[in-house]
This record gives sequence, structure tokens and C-alpha cells, in this order.
Amino acid sequence: MIISYPIFSALMATILAQVIKIPLNYIKTNKWNFKLVFSTGGMPSSHTATVVALTTAIGILEGIHSNDFAISFILTVVVMHDATGVRRQAGEHAELLNQLVQDFNGLLEILKHPNTKNYETKEKLKELLGHKPLEVFFGALFGIMVAVFLFSLYPFPEDF
Repeated sequence: MIISYPIFSALMATILAQVIKIPLNYIKTNKWNFKLVFSTGGMPSSHTATVVALTTAIGILEGIHSNDFAISFILTVVVMHDATGVRRQAGEHAELLNQLVQDFNGLLEILKHPNTKNYETKEKLKELLGHKPLEVFFGALFGIMVAVFLFSLYPFPEDF
């Protein structure tokens, strides 16, 4: 086999989690947004799905008492914490800063200050960065399902 089962599981979880964001977003907003395939944030967490699929695959192949599983598990916890913590807060800060710029421009318009630059011409900060805990939970569940499904598809040769 050209690619290892854990890496294949992680890659498939990433791709599938990103693709599934499109119909899930359509159900929520009634609009197709194909840019979600390349975006961070949203349901489910593809970062979580990726690392959980990797960890699950390692656990299946090597057992949960292996050093590889332990390392992967700790990194998975770090990624999941980061998704719901730092990245989510950064997204909330971006949302607030975008609102401040909009309010500032509105104030300038009211005051009719001709020599002040309109800051809204700059690109808005990306607001969809992190995840709600539910998005991370479903990312983890999705990652487990992908790894288990791929393992059940075919018997792996010894050198896989």
C-alpha cells in the first residue's frame, strides 16, 4: 500500500468533514456556499475529525497502550482544546473588531469629516476561526466513524 491506514484515515476525515460542511450549511442558511470547503470553523470541526481519525487508526492498529497512540492522543486533546478555546476567542475578537470598524465608519459619516479615511475599505477580519464545543464533538465522532469505516472496508496486508 502506498499510504498508511492512519494517514489515509486522517486525510479522508479532513476531506469529508470539509465537504459535508456545504450541505449542513445549506440546511441552516438555505444557501450553497462552496467556499466552506477551504475555510476553518463550522460544523463539523475538520481539524478535530483529522486528529481523532489519526488517533483512532493508531489505536486500532497498535493498541491504546502504545507510545504512538499516547502521543497522538495528547496532540488530539491539544487540537480540540485549541479549536474551542484560542481559535474561537480569536474569531469572537474579529467579529467585535469588524463591528467597531463599521460603527466608526457610521460615526464618520454622521460627522461628515472629509479628511478621515474610511477603514471599511480594508478587508474584514475572518470571524469563523474556532468552534463551538458541539462542532468539536461532532468532528470527533466523525473522525472515529471514518477511521472505523475505513478499517472495516478491507483486510490490510501485514506491511500496511
